[in-house]
Amino acid sequence: MHTFHAYLCEHLDSLLRKRSVVVFYDPRSEFTPFFDRELEPLDGGPLPRVAIGTSSPFLARYEGSFFGLRAAVEPIVAADQPESLILYLPGIAKDRQGSVLMELERAGTCYEPQLRRLALNVLRQRFTDGQIDEMLRSSAVTYDDIVAFLGQGGQVASVLHTLFGGAQGEMLLTQWLASDARDETLLEKDALPELRKLIKVRLGLDLPADTSLPKARERTCRYVLVNEFRADLSCAPPKSVGMVPDPPGKEYAERIRDVAEGLRRRSPDVYPGLADSVEQELGLAGAGVEAAHLGGIDTFRFEEERLLAHAAALIAGKGYDAALAIIDARVRSFWVDRDVRRQAQWGACRQMAELGRTLEEIRSALGRVGSDPAKWLAAYVAEDGWHRADGLQRRLETWVAGMDDEPEAERALAVVRQEHEHLLRAMADGFTKAFRTSAWTIAGALHQTRIYPEVVQTMGGRVAYFLVDAMRYEMGVELARQIEGARELTVRAAIAALPSITPVGMAALLPGAAASFDVVDAKGKLAARIEGTELKESPDRMRFLKTKVPDAVEMTLGKLLSSSQAKVAKDIGTAPLVVIRSQEIDLVGEMDVDLIARQIMDSLIGNLARAVKKLAAAGIERFVITADHGHQFSIRKDDDMKTDSPGGVTLDLHRRCWIGHGGSTPAGAVRVPCAELGYRTDLDAVFPTGLGVFKAGGSLSFHHGGFSLQELVIPVISLRLAAGKPAAVPGIQVRIEGYPAAVTNRTFGLKLAAAGDLLATEPLVVRVLLMAGAEEVGRAGMAVGADLDRVTGALTLALGSEASVGMMLTNDACQSLRVVVLDSHTDSVLAESDELAVKLGI
Repeated sequence: MHTFHAYLCEHLDSLLRKRSVVVFYDPRSEFTPFFDRELEPLDGGPLPRVAIGTSSPFLARYEGSFFGLRAAVEPIVAADQPESLILYLPGIAKDRQGSVLMELERAGTCYEPQLRRLALNVLRQRFTDGQIDEMLRSSAVTYDDIVAFLGQGGQVASVLHTLFGGAQGEMLLTQWLASDARDETLLEKDALPELRKLIKVRLGLDLPADTSLPKARERTCRYVLVNEFRADLSCAPPKSVGMVPDPPGKEYAERIRDVAEGLRRRSPDVYPGLADSVEQELGLAGAGVEAAHLGGIDTFRFEEERLLAHAAALIAGKGYDAALAIIDARVRSFWVDRDVRRQAQWGACRQMAELGRTLEEIRSALGRVGSDPAKWLAAYVAEDGWHRADGLQRRLETWVAGMDDEPEAERALAVVRQEHEHLLRAMADGFTKAFRTSAWTIAGALHQTRIYPEVVQTMGGRVAYFLVDAMRYEMGVELARQIEGARELTVRAAIAALPSITPVGMAALLPGAAASFDVVDAKGKLAARIEGTELKESPDRMRFLKTKVPDAVEMTLGKLLSSSQAKVAKDIGTAPLVVIRSQEIDLVGEMDVDLIARQIMDSLIGNLARAVKKLAAAGIERFVITADHGHQFSIRKDDDMKTDSPGGVTLDLHRRCWIGHGGSTPAGAVRVPCAELGYRTDLDAVFPTGLGVFKAGGSLSFHHGGFSLQELVIPVISLRLAAGKPAAVPGIQVRIEGYPAAVTNRTFGLKLAAAGDLLATEPLVVRVLLMAGAEEVGRAGMAVGADLDRVTGALTLALGSEASVGMMLTNDACQSLRVVVLDSHTDSVLAESDELAVKLGI
């Protein structure tokens, strides 16, 4: 028996085994040859049995009466265990409203096959879609015609079908366009006519008979890509594509789209060469197509580049929402997905637009705050408060610093930076005015000197107390988000002691400062004084701390991170207070090397989060993290920022404050007797207003000492974390692949794959870091195939999937590094790479 008969029997047999009764409607009587000639009765009863695969159902046929048919099958279906049954209704379409056979249809299966659709499935086993379309072109094709085709019927079995491993239609054409590996065999077997026919039938392109195989590929590729591009435009196409014919119908256009998409998806290494060749041949990049008319498919490379330029132009014109709409539409683009540097350019544009939009929102709110500094503080530290602009600005500058290429949106970056500068000035002017009116106090605010008694001492039990130099409020908010698994987590704002510099702020965080704290002249040098003890430098402060808490242990953040877990546990022993000091932000900020400062600031947050977990593993459960002061950080270096220092007897001079005796008060500055700040002293402090700075040493980008919100408001993070080493993640395997042998660029790509056992169903949440020794020097900045939280760096990856991850080196002072994948919840190491040499510039 022929294959179509076998196919139909197999299908009916499956239906019978599932539901026993099949009601077979055949409105065009297409299957009557099957029932009339090919199904021989197995017995001679009124309802004969027939052989259908492994089944032997009764066959009942409609002969003019539905009621007669139902009565004929009633004895069979009424039995306690009904036997299988087919009801065949030639020339009858199903009545979907009031079928007499409805009970039988619902009890069994209603089957309404189409001859051409079933035939297609069988014919594809031997012929290409081009051949099949020719066979089925006529609407009068019958069952017997299908049988004849399968018996060859003058047709030759498909050579293409064999050469391309059974591929059909668009899949076959995609494989052929992507590779000429089979061309020699195609010519040997004289399959070019069949290929031309397939191209014409499936895509609508009629190639002349004398077209060579390479020329056929070239013309077909141009036809496919141009027509996808042309269909996606919202304007008249460039004149240069007029030589390429349009597809003859909608169905052809859809197949063309499938072939183009198949090339990008299945042959991503080949597609750029094909597309670039067509783009250059037709001069599309110079054809003047405006970005606004480009659609949602980036067929050609120039489209992605032009859209990025358009988004940048919108940002430069302060059209932030419109720019973000374009950027969101290009979250997934072939050209962006494959190139980490392009991802970095789009990422920079996104961050510019997000910062610009936030700046506009805050600017419109400034005028409604009034003259109460408490309201300014509340607006700044609210969950969606003004500090968001500081975080966005810091992340943008870190991102730009980590790019291997200069941002293409250079003008947009300049505009956003200028807008940020204007907002900082407006905020500083407005807050200073309100702060001065309230005699340099903010009602109800937590003062820095009260952090130790009101926060640290009230935690109870052993406490790790982090003193982070220059960590501003927004950084504390981000740090809190990175500490997974924390309990009783709170982030509060405190007001730093003035002037907001390290000798004052660090002393204000010590025990005893709440009851007795002054800023004094200690033999010509500025010092803080607590309970009569003058504290000039860090060793003075640590000695004083140990007079208050004799068993306290203190160490630097660097020492904590670089020590083994066993050594950390040994060093802290049973100390009731563990003080961790971090000077990294202030140290690099004062170096006047903007690039390094931006890099270190961002990586420090991740290092602090890891330090917390390391101490928890060593037995510490309670944590308080705070800062001595915040900072202003911008890119502007204009001379009009600078003002002369007051002169006189100078004890300390910073960009944002002067402390001493006498001197003059320069224009654009305000003098504040330190006694007005609550200190028992005759010292004066002079602060530049707005964003002004004194002509002093240090960075013009990074500065502190004054009383802007960014300098004055510090984070106070308190939390509890389960003590002990976190449990390993069971049943998870992570692979890192595709990373370079050496790091020669600040941005590079890699592949991350995750698999789990049968019990693991939840997505995996990880952090992908670049580690130099024990310190974080970079992290994932971009991802395709996984969700990346750009603030916390958490990457959510479905088990059994693979993601392309773009890494960004944020601290390039290291000589080597390794890629490390950490479980986001426990910090367990899930995978790490070999040690990679860092050779930037090679």
